[in-house]
Amino acid sequence: MNPGLKRELDPEPLTPRDAWALLRSGNDRFVADAPAHPSQNADRRRELQAAQHPHTVIFGCSDSRVAAEIIFDQGLGDVFVVRTAGHVLDTTVIGSIEYGVDVLGASLVVVLGHDSCGAVAAAAHTLATGEQATGFVRAVVDRVIPSIVNITSGDPAAAMAALSDQDVLRREHVKHTVGMLHSYSAGLARAVEEGRCAVVGLEYDLAVGSARMVDVIGDVGELPGPIGMPRAG
Repeated sequence: MNPGLKRELDPEPLTPRDAWALLRSGNDRFVADAPAHPSQNADRRRELQAAQHPHTVIFGCSDSRVAAEIIFDQGLGDVFVVRTAGHVLDTTVIGSIEYGVDVLGASLVVVLGHDSCGAVAAAAHTLATGEQATGFVRAVVDRVIPSIVNITSGDPAAAMAALSDQDVLRREHVKHTVGMLHSYSAGLARAVEEGRCAVVGLEYDLAVGSARMVDVIGDVGELPGPIGMPRAG
């Protein structure tokens, strides 16, 4: 960590399990159409004026239908959100996530994918047809392709079927992003190894509003499975 960046630690930082439990509960409320809208009043604003102590970093897609604070029913200062189209990584994104963990003290990192993602669909189209996206949109698509290109190997018919399966594409992209983030960021890998952070990959269902765990690195007390349902772990 840059010595010029002072780490802002909550007096009682949450464990990765605690942070994950808060997200699960919030998503349950959102799905049930019973949000609590916590920490959104004037007192909370004043409390946060001097410092912030988010419990989770959420790295998601810029899609207007996937607002992280809303779907997890969180309030001001609860989550540190980083968003790019197709939740694609670059050095500034990784730096932002490291800031949330190493400086602000977040104990959980979430990679949030979703169905009907235009960036993933565009990457599949490029792989299937060879047609490239125009302008700087291509830079986004090019960063999604490595997540799903492995499914095009082997039998051509099976590859084409996989490229048309949005569930497969979304899940592969989320898992690949989780793996890249953990492997590229030495600081995040160290935080996971020390048990003060975990990385979770989720896929969000636009119609239902539920977020499903598809990958996890670290200990959140559960294995991948639907949020709100019992899981082994």
